[in-house]
Amino acid sequence: MTVFDELRARGLLAQLTDEEEIKELINQGKATFYIGFDPTADSLHVGHFMALCLMKRLQMAGNKPIALIGGGTAMIGDPSGRTDMRSMMTKETIDHNCECFKKQMSRFIDFSEGKALLVNNADWLLDLNYIEFIRDIGAHFSVNRMLSAECYKQRMEKGLSFLEFNYMIMQSYDFLSLYERYGCNMQFGGDDQWSNMLGGTELIRRKLGKDAYAMTITLLLNSEGKKMGKTQKGAVWLDPNKTTPFEFYQYWRNVADEDVLKCLKMLTFLPLEQIVEMEKWEGSQLNEAKEILAYELTNLVHGEEEAVKARESARALFGGGNAADMPTSELNEEDFEEGKIDILAVLVKSGLTASRSEARRAVEQGGVVVSDEKVTDIKTFYEKDAFSGDGIVVRRGKKNFKKIVLG
Repeated sequence: MTVFDELRARGLLAQLTDEEEIKELINQGKATFYIGFDPTADSLHVGHFMALCLMKRLQMAGNKPIALIGGGTAMIGDPSGRTDMRSMMTKETIDHNCECFKKQMSRFIDFSEGKALLVNNADWLLDLNYIEFIRDIGAHFSVNRMLSAECYKQRMEKGLSFLEFNYMIMQSYDFLSLYERYGCNMQFGGDDQWSNMLGGTELIRRKLGKDAYAMTITLLLNSEGKKMGKTQKGAVWLDPNKTTPFEFYQYWRNVADEDVLKCLKMLTFLPLEQIVEMEKWEGSQLNEAKEILAYELTNLVHGEEEAVKARESARALFGGGNAADMPTSELNEEDFEEGKIDILAVLVKSGLTASRSEARRAVEQGGVVVSDEKVTDIKTFYEKDAFSGDGIVVRRGKKNFKKIVLG
């Protein structure tokens, strides 16, 4: 199976231009391709996972990835998939986020000499001369065609600012700049980026002539991949200080049955033959598949040691034991009244519920378990000594739990 065929078999390709040329470049390891990352936070999240894994996969086949940090475009904001305007960030915040991205990407991509590049579009966007740019680049774009793009149509009813309207031109100019500076001949992006990506390919060919070699590919289910990064409590981050390796492991351990094989194909580096065999699995075997998924991805992001610790902690927790590496909350002396604390306060102070009223509902609905015993009485209280040493494990529902100790 060729590299291109494997990408397709893993469900990673949706739309593309110039399929035969793309196949040849990728299969021969001659593609210099880029994927963009907007630095809207100080950590990547699991919604970026598909792009990072794709870059790693193609680099292993001899192709050269360019990770483009959108330090310049982040000052405008991408309207794709949004109904409102993004909040503005300062240059200092953007620069900080870019540095955080670089560190995390290095776990996936080899940035040693000649093997990959990490660049920031602020290098060419922030010093543009507006009049020259509009004359040189703007002349190649049709306003009518731009307004027909899905990313703009969604915003027309509520109002699309001229600032955001420029985003497609900025992203297209990125591809032109990468083509001219680094010989970048291919771009990858999510299915919500198709219009912006086509704009870049067309800009290169119009400005530099038909012989200009530029192609686009979009990732199948990338918009779904972005949703993977969100939970009821917020994003699942790659930064261990924001999402612990144990929480990260548990996120993937708890994917829906219908998603586990899809995630194994798209996000892990297990042989396809092994994953295809898992398609026959059902019942309790699906839990084994989820454990494999969780371990592989935690290993990829946090390393083998953390992946083993997370797996063993999860097995201990759900086997009735006390998991040493699970998320921990501390109670302080002032949290106790006369040496006692009630279950509602425990739930709130641990972050398992947002308020006492939410905690009350959780208990009354039978969704709270303390040290493997269901709590049904909202007046249940615990002595301070119960939290000494290894503390106690408190669960809310099937997926949310904390080890609570005395600080």
